[in-house]
Amino acid sequence: MSERLSPVDASFLSLERDRTPAQIGSLYVLSPPRAGFDYDMLVQLVEQRISQVPRYRQKVRNVPGGIARPVWVDDNDFDISFHVRRSALPAPGNDAQLYELVSRLLSRRLDRSRPLWEMYLVEGLAKGRFAVISKTHQAMVGGVGAPSMGQVIFDDTRRARVTRGELWMPSAEPGAVRLLAGALTGMLQRPVEVVDAVRWVARDATAAVSNLAAAAGNVSSALQRAVRPAPPSPLNVVISRQRRFAVARTRLADYRAVRSARGGEVNDVVLAVVTGALRSWLLARGEAMTLETTVRALAPMAVTAENGDVAGAGAGGMPDSRAFSFFIDLPVGEPNPLARISRIAHATKAHESKAGSASHRQVGADTLTHLSGFAPPTLHAMGARVAGSLMCRSFNVLITNVPGPQQPVYAAGARMLEMFPVVPLTRNQALSVGLTSYDGGVFYGLNADRDAMPDIEMLARLIEKALDELVQAVQ
Repeated sequence: MSERLSPVDASFLSLERDRTPAQIGSLYVLSPPRAGFDYDMLVQLVEQRISQVPRYRQKVRNVPGGIARPVWVDDNDFDISFHVRRSALPAPGNDAQLYELVSRLLSRRLDRSRPLWEMYLVEGLAKGRFAVISKTHQAMVGGVGAPSMGQVIFDDTRRARVTRGELWMPSAEPGAVRLLAGALTGMLQRPVEVVDAVRWVARDATAAVSNLAAAAGNVSSALQRAVRPAPPSPLNVVISRQRRFAVARTRLADYRAVRSARGGEVNDVVLAVVTGALRSWLLARGEAMTLETTVRALAPMAVTAENGDVAGAGAGGMPDSRAFSFFIDLPVGEPNPLARISRIAHATKAHESKAGSASHRQVGADTLTHLSGFAPPTLHAMGARVAGSLMCRSFNVLITNVPGPQQPVYAAGARMLEMFPVVPLTRNQALSVGLTSYDGGVFYGLNADRDAMPDIEMLARLIEKALDELVQAVQ
């Protein structure tokens, strides 16, 4: 029986354009085990684990005439070698070459005639390292019941857990008559399907994603209400088809040190760091600035533990965690780093008090613990889905901050050294900032429009500098 795409997932397909591919990405940098690691090992690992993510062997089929939302069907010609690919840098490949490859791969839309995901093994990195780049359409991930491949290929130990996937026999792909019959039957059994079908035929994507916050995991209902337009910013421009990607590497201990000295939560420190970096970036561009100048951020996935720290657990789950959604005006006009963090802490505290009942603005611990495996890719996707449901004029920049495990994880014995999220851009948004804590580090992935932000590498360095400035200010 074919499963129909939800209104939310169907809308992401409908809204997708060449300039705004709706795919979440991840860059993993790994150190091979003594026995080595090659393409065949990655393929074998994916083949062993893919039964845990059955959607990865399904593709989207449109209903003839477009009278209803598309359906998921088994890909009878599924070819693992099409999805798991191999690339290499001229040895010894440097990080700049790797990030350029990431930007090019994530700029391209996925093939709609096949399951909507790709994974690349990148060989030739300096110091004997290799990388894995993944990209998955947001229609496939972003909910508790829709894990990503990144959640299932990693283990807590070097010894890979034994998995025995069941023999997969794809169901016959439905023909046009069967698809039409299924659509009509659904309309008769569930009248609400008629409304959804009318919206789909009209491509009323805005109406179709109006319930996106609930679909993303009980994030703040306040985000669905109209808000005043965001302040003018060079971060909001008509974007191109191409991207630039840069990273920043920081230490979790530094965020904890600032939090211990100033109170609040680690996420306040994260937002203060991004604020400081954006301030320096805007000044370097010659932007006019006053003490009251702000940049509005959408921070839909700021995940904290109960003690206010950045949440983190093993590859098996994320206990005692909460996820919040909110708009926040980052005080980029404030020159004093301590004043910036105080203003941000006050603003986040105000969001908590205004939200009222916790159920209105939290993704609860029970939700997060059901995200079994290595969950950051799915949580970043949840944040990107919230951004995709909002008017592009309502915020300047998207920031997703989600936890990773605080001990090493492994893929077929290869230890992951670093991981960087690649969060997609929405229409007229020139920058998205994703960050994940992992094994004592906090790793930023900056995805930017290639034409609007040729200086994205400078912004990455300014993030590291802004954290150093805060650490020095509290000593």
